[in-house]
Amino acid sequence: MAELFSKFNGLEMFFLVCAIIGGMLVFIKLILQFMGGGDVGTDVDLSGDFDPGHVDSDVGFRLFSLHGLSSFFMMFGLVGLALYRQSRMEVFISTLGAVAAGLVSVWAIGKLFQGAAKLQSSGTLKTADAVGSTGIVYLKIPPGGTGQVSINFNNHQREFDAMAEGGAEIPSGTAIRVIQVNANILVVEKLS
Repeated sequence: MAELFSKFNGLEMFFLVCAIIGGMLVFIKLILQFMGGGDVGTDVDLSGDFDPGHVDSDVGFRLFSLHGLSSFFMMFGLVGLALYRQSRMEVFISTLGAVAAGLVSVWAIGKLFQGAAKLQSSGTLKTADAVGSTGIVYLKIPPGGTGQVSINFNNHQREFDAMAEGGAEIPSGTAIRVIQVNANILVVEKLS
């Protein structure tokens, strides 16, 4: 093994060590994510505070996360080694190319995290959005009282407490439309 690395000079060994350490950290993080343990936070913000807590997906990508730094060092080392050893570039150009590749990988990971955050939704129903929805009376609405209606709300059948407009009685099975929401009780009218 020593013979393999004996032909490497100091800069090449530096690039190689960066690539190995960064690659191992990326691989370990990937394995942990598949096993369900990849959410352990080790982020450091610019003030230097260490946050060992759970990293929520809405926090998004931070520049100094373990994932960002490890991908930076992996690409820095691989591209720097390739430019210096294989392409025979000068030290300055190899280092500049390595830094650029590392920054591009951090930027790409940041865009992936942003895209993943946009796919997330809260799943919270806002009953105010039910106005205009149609459905049927599920449990009879008595005069001046509340019953239950089943409406198609956000492409799902949902049951809500409801009262009739003007306090009228609406029997079960009657087609209705939501015209207003008072707290969590829908005000409905019969459809003609």
